[in-house]
Amino acid sequence: VANLSENAAAAIGASPLLCRVCCLFHDIGKLVKPEYFTENQRDKSNPHDEKNPSMSALVIKARVKEGVEIARKEKLPRVITDVIRQHHGTTLIQYFYHQAQEKEKKINTPLSQTEKVIDKKEREESAKEVDESTYRYDGPKPEFKESAIIFFADSLEAASRSLKKVSQHNVEELIDQIFKNRIEDGQLDKCPLTFHELALIRKSFIYTLLNMQHTRIEYPTSKSDGVKFAIN
Repeated sequence: VANLSENAAAAIGASPLLCRVCCLFHDIGKLVKPEYFTENQRDKSNPHDEKNPSMSALVIKARVKEGVEIARKEKLPRVITDVIRQHHGTTLIQYFYHQAQEKEKKINTPLSQTEKVIDKKEREESAKEVDESTYRYDGPKPEFKESAIIFFADSLEAASRSLKKVSQHNVEELIDQIFKNRIEDGQLDKCPLTFHELALIRKSFIYTLLNMQHTRIEYPTSKSDGVKFAIN
C-alpha cells in the first residue's frame, strides 16, 4: 500500500513521504483483534465463522476507532490520525453485507414440514430488512489528496490478491471498477482531486502493481508470425 501510494502521490505532485509514513500506520487498529483479519489467520481458523454478519462487521469497523485511539495514545501526528479515520471513507463492507442479505433470504423462505425449525429469536432478528448503515464504515470520507490516494491504494492492494492471473488487462479492469464504484458511491465528494489527477493515479497504480507482481507488460502481437514483442 505504501509503494502504491508513494508513487501515485509523486505522479500528481502530492507528498510521497506523507503517503508512505501514513500507510505504515493506517491499520494499527488491527493490533487489538488481529485474529479477525485474513492476513493473520495462518492456521485457517476464522473467528467470523462463529459470529453473525452484523457482529463481524462491527469488529471490522471498530479497528478504525481503535487505531485512532492508539495513534492518540502514542502521540502520532494529527495527519496520521486523519488518514486512519478516512482511509475507508463510508464504504460498504461488501462481504458481510452480502452475507446478511443471503441469510435474510434463506430465513424468509417458507419452511416445509420436514425442514429444521429455526430458533424463533434468530428468525425474528434476521427477518428484518438488512440495514445498510450497519455495514458501512463511519467515515469521514477522504478530505485531502494523500488520504484519497491511500483510500484507493488500500482497496486495490486487497482486491488484487483475489486476481487469479495478474495481467495488465486484469489490473486495469480491477482499478477501473474500484474507481467507478467509489466515485459513484460519493466517496470523493469532500476531496479536491481532479479527474486529471485520478487518471494519473490510475496510470501510476497500474505500473506499480504490475512491477510489484513481477508481471511482464503485454506487448502488441506481430501480424506476420503471431509472436508478441517483449523487452528483456
